[in-house]
Amino acid sequence: MLHYVSEILPSLLSGAWMTINIFFWTLIASIPLGILGSLGLTSKIAPLRWILKFYVWLMRGTPLLLQLIFVFYGLPIVGIIFQRYDAALFAFILNYTAYFAEIFRGGFQAIDPGQFESARVLRLTRGQTLRKIVIPQVVKIVVPSIGNETINLIKDSSLVYVIGLGDLLRAGNVATARDVTLLPLVLVGIIYLLMTAVATFVLRKVEQHYRAWR
Repeated sequence: MLHYVSEILPSLLSGAWMTINIFFWTLIASIPLGILGSLGLTSKIAPLRWILKFYVWLMRGTPLLLQLIFVFYGLPIVGIIFQRYDAALFAFILNYTAYFAEIFRGGFQAIDPGQFESARVLRLTRGQTLRKIVIPQVVKIVVPSIGNETINLIKDSSLVYVIGLGDLLRAGNVATARDVTLLPLVLVGIIYLLMTAVATFVLRKVEQHYRAWR
């Protein structure tokens, strides 16, 4: 068994690297975009609010699997063509930006409006107020929700299998079908558990860091 594991492990680790890649870049792009989206959702500009509310409703109301299929298989019909990796990343960023925008919107609305008035008295610009006073507090509020979405992102990354991207789950399925054994899928599960365990550990450290501000 150990010999078999050593044979299939390189392909599984290669798939895991693709999974981590999708996870990392989605997180890096969607959190800042989510912050911007949340500012738009709380904006006084009505058309901007309506557009962003529709976007969030659409992304949260339809399955990520459908969005992946639409981006990779549907958009080429109208002449918009993505490579597999780009299609996966584009769909994931669109989807998770919507979720993060809602999370940060709730965080911004939890801040006492009086803090904005106090910042104006101190002659701080809106940008300085957001950067130095509001956003640090919002981050403390939303860290648990961001953590939940981060764990979901690790698991959701397996959906890229549907567009033929060589991720961890695809590598496991290929080995299972070829060798007629469940061991590759067991190893896939173990690798996913390890990734979520590492993410959970990091997120707990972040929560502890912000808890110290209370």
